[in-house]
Amino acid sequence: MCTAPGAGGRDAQGGRTVPLTEAVGMVLAHDITEVRKDEFKGRAFKKGHVVRVEDITHLQRLGKEHLFVLSIGPSEMHEDDAAATLATALMGKGVRIEGEPREGKINIVADCDGLLTVDHGALLSFNMLGEVMCATRHGNSVVKKDRVVAGTRAIPLVIKRQVIDEAVRICENARQAGRAVIEVREMRRPKAGVVITGNEVYHGRIKDAFAPVISRKIEATGGEIVGVYYAPDDAAVIEQRLRELLNAGADLLITTGGMSVDPDDVTRFAIDRLGAVDVTYGAAVLPGAMFLVGYIENAEWRMRNEELKKTRIQDAHSALIPILGIPACGMYHAITVLDLILPRVLAGEKIGRRELAELGHGGLCLHCKDCRYPVCPFGK
Repeated sequence: MCTAPGAGGRDAQGGRTVPLTEAVGMVLAHDITEVRKDEFKGRAFKKGHVVRVEDITHLQRLGKEHLFVLSIGPSEMHEDDAAATLATALMGKGVRIEGEPREGKINIVADCDGLLTVDHGALLSFNMLGEVMCATRHGNSVVKKDRVVAGTRAIPLVIKRQVIDEAVRICENARQAGRAVIEVREMRRPKAGVVITGNEVYHGRIKDAFAPVISRKIEATGGEIVGVYYAPDDAAVIEQRLRELLNAGADLLITTGGMSVDPDDVTRFAIDRLGAVDVTYGAAVLPGAMFLVGYIENAEWRMRNEELKKTRIQDAHSALIPILGIPACGMYHAITVLDLILPRVLAGEKIGRRELAELGHGGLCLHCKDCRYPVCPFGK
């Protein structure tokens, strides 16, 4: 609730106190509470309400002789109107406004299950304006439908339109550059093919621990495993198994092991032989530094996409099938680089050197005894 200045005065936010009989047509600067013993206690008039002639008697019964009202000029906006404008500018795909603005604040919620993306640079510029703010959950968080992902508000009770216009401009620039400041992108349900490499597993010298881990993480996304193959440390055999999985309909390939620099670690060479493009080896994450990501061209999808473009229909498939190389740490640690990258891949993001390098800030797992991921700093 705002504190009223002296009668007839004006505060820095555009409010002033006026006699009740002169308040008709003016905007209340705060809620007015009504209490009726044993009957009612609550809001009788909402902040932002335009006072009407028929309200005067009611207000007199509440003991009001003066009201703190707003004087909003043509170059100003009420905080609630400003909040609605800000939220609309910030939002992209997969999010919506929750309810109506209240006290200059409004929440933005996920409109679907998916991956929250936040344009950090645009958000910083937005918040640097000073009289507006937006706070979000961490970008690249997996979120559920109807959960709050951000909140925005106008800080002054009455705000200059010039500030709101500048905030909207920042959001529009972000949109023109490729994405809105706040979005939730749906994640596709993959058909994953897995090749587990290593002579020790292939020949049965040790028990495989990779398959249960990978299967569990794929199933958690709603996806399915189309096949799990075991291969020795032989690039030709690994390549062949990967091709078989592609032929079986895999739209995501995962290899495990063989990602180090020992002479027998040949998985990377098999991926090269497969014809992978845009291959990036090495991530600024522990565990997971020897992670690999690349892409396999899918000629069938590419041809289908070209046909769909002619009819202006968007296809859900990319012409590139991701291939992820998981180092041995994926077998020993519950949470690794895979947990950070898999949701982004399934949300359609192209992962390259920059994306893997940016993970360095926050990319150190502390291996807590009682793991609470994703409610922890890892990957944030």
